[in-house]
Amino acid sequence: MTASYLDLYRSGELDRRAEALERRLASCDICPRECGVNRLNGQHGYCHSGYLPVVSSFCDHHGEEPAISGAKGTGAIFFGNCNMRCVYCQNYQISQDPEHQASKETDFRTLARHMIHLQDDLGCHNISFVSPSHFVPQMVRAILEAVPMGLRVPLVYNSNAYDSVASLEALDGIVDVYLPDLKYASDECSGRLSDAHDYVSRARLAIVEMYRQVGCKVVLDDLGVARRGLIVRHLVLPNGLAGSHDSLTWLARKLSPAVTVSIMSQYHPANLAMEMRELSRRISRSEYSEVLQLVDELGLQEGWVQEMDAAEDYMPDFEREGHPFELRKS
Repeated sequence: MTASYLDLYRSGELDRRAEALERRLASCDICPRECGVNRLNGQHGYCHSGYLPVVSSFCDHHGEEPAISGAKGTGAIFFGNCNMRCVYCQNYQISQDPEHQASKETDFRTLARHMIHLQDDLGCHNISFVSPSHFVPQMVRAILEAVPMGLRVPLVYNSNAYDSVASLEALDGIVDVYLPDLKYASDECSGRLSDAHDYVSRARLAIVEMYRQVGCKVVLDDLGVARRGLIVRHLVLPNGLAGSHDSLTWLARKLSPAVTVSIMSQYHPANLAMEMRELSRRISRSEYSEVLQLVDELGLQEGWVQEMDAAEDYMPDFEREGHPFELRKS
């Protein structure tokens, strides 16, 4: 099974899409913020990002879902800055420190070389773009650079789902696997905890578009690694703040009970969360059991469920020399 972006490259369509996306940076509407700033001239909007991509880290990451990490890891490229401000973000070192991230601006050819290094030297199964919502044009431009260098593995779009549908449409046939979050069922919560007051409608529209492109069935290769499909992540928050009942019910009824889900227990009160009483603790066993029972009731049988002790295993340190995660190769 050949990655579809290779066909787009050969036809010239990948180049046309890269150019069309870059034109939108002149009055930026790449994400739902639609700030309208001219990023081509170095202006910054909500995401504090200009024309060049901010690459905070890249590594062979072994802590994602089994169909993403496989045995050799996913080639994770962590973009800096973000179009949300989650008070509990575990990646806050790179998502909410724009002054420090400014030094991480990277030209497209260097980013393309990172992809080839992850693919060829480290043997990663795929390239996973983490927090790409505000860097879609830059991502596509770097892919365009990487294909003639030999890029051939599947591409994973790992986002918070606060994505522009128009930007996602431009990725149709480029992205092989979509890995979005489904964070909230309440705009009050999303506004207060992530400064995204229209998250619910925006995220649901985005996930519907991802579903339209790749369907809900995850296609696996002979090694059990995803070649194509949609995996929806849902992080359970304490005190019901994630709206798990409404979110998962919507997912099963609007998309399909056959959609692949990743139910996550790894919440840890990072960043500013310890200052907020409702977020200052991990989830309880009873809170998690209630969500797992709901998963069964809705018939969501495809995917993965984290163990209750997962919180300690998924905390990165982007100030650590080299790898931001402790390697956990089995």
